[in-house]
Amino acid sequence: MASTEAGFAGPPPAHLKEHTITIDATKLVPPSWWQVPGVTPSIYNSDPDSLDAPKTSERRELALKPGKYKFISFTFDFPFVVNLEGKLEFAKSLDQCIEGRGTQTLVVRCTRMYPYGGERDSYYEQVP
Repeated sequence: MASTEAGFAGPPPAHLKEHTITIDATKLVPPSWWQVPGVTPSIYNSDPDSLDAPKTSERRELALKPGKYKFISFTFDFPFVVNLEGKLEFAKSLDQCIEGRGTQTLVVRCTRMYPYGGERDSYYEQVP
């Protein structure tokens, strides 16, 4: 019986371990709000003055377990995954606007995303 109890003293299984993932949407112009459903407050609150959702003007650290998530802003959303090692994965088609694959920091660079292979508009290079 003692050996069974000792088995629970180890680290949690990989799929239950929380990882610190940083969301950096500070490059978005104009500043707005974003959310990760089930993790952060909703951006669809009727009163912007009392909105508790994260603002794009600040980096935010989230404790996320491995799994599928979605980044949502008022102008676009996209899915991303936290793998068992706590690293980010997302579609290669998002590379034009999102960076951080294989790291623990998700950087959102574009206000809107369109599925095309061209260069980013100079609009996105503006500094707030």
